Amino acid sequence: MYTIENKFLTVTISPKGAELQSMYNKEVKLEYMWSGDPAFWGKHSPVLFPIVGTLKADTYYFNDQAYQLGRHGFARDMDFIVTEQAADAITFSLESNAITMINYPFAFRFAVKYELNGNSVQTTYSISNKGIGAMYFSVGGHPAFKIPLVEGIVYNDYYLQFNQPERAGRWPISKDGLIEMIPTEVLNQSDRLPLAKELFQTDALVFKGLSSNSVVLKSDKNPHGLSFDFTGFPYLGIWAAKNADFVCIEPWCGIADSVNTNQQLVHKEGIHVLQPAKNFERSWSVTLF
Repeated sequence: MYTIENKFLTVTISPKGAELQSMYNKEVKLEYMWSGDPAFWGKHSPVLFPIVGTLKADTYYFNDQAYQLGRHGFARDMDFIVTEQAADAITFSLESNAITMINYPFAFRFAVKYELNGNSVQTTYSISNKGIGAMYFSVGGHPAFKIPLVEGIVYNDYYLQFNQPERAGRWPISKDGLIEMIPTEVLNQSDRLPLAKELFQTDALVFKGLSSNSVVLKSDKNPHGLSFDFTGFPYLGIWAAKNADFVCIEPWCGIADSVNTNQQLVHKEGIHVLQPAKNFERSWSVTLF
């Protein structure tokens, strides 16, 4: 495990999957991340690359060849190496290799940087195309925040407040993990989403094209919560395992296959194209209060 800290925060990260394990606010003496209880969901904050979500039959086609990738890709299960480290910042890197090339035929360098600024943690994904042709990929985050944060209040006391009123619908997920074709209403010109465990009984809430670029997790019964900025991420997932005491706020540059996909990688919704020797970068940040 690796730790970065400043006068406000202590943050712990595992080199496996470059995965956040803990965000501890020294000022208020609170842990903000989910414990990773395997009885519900044994992860804390997996990194999603080179796909986000599920492929139809876990398969895509590129240059007339079939390739297999499991849900959310392989980065979350691989060992990263530390390439930069300071007291309040650290960068983990993953390079393509013979194993990754079997089912993802692109040469890449993928870096995940965590940096503290006051009581905020910024996560930056940097992707470089090291190959000779165009590279196709998606990337995203999956951090899980524990709720309730303190004793004396309950899960349903919390809500998510978007920074703009939203009319976006929820895009349902099929039993195979694919995006259905017709959204259902969740937010109707409202900026508030009350949280309840029943929301996630059939998987995540998936949003496309939100007007907002940030959301606050909070309760009117306690002053502590967090603000989450996802500027530059066109998709957002909100999820929790069934009956678990956490909520994931998931910024995505990419999305699961739709139920009517043709499985061609170059046609995949949300896919990014990166030319040789070019770089791609996106950051999300969370401020703890």
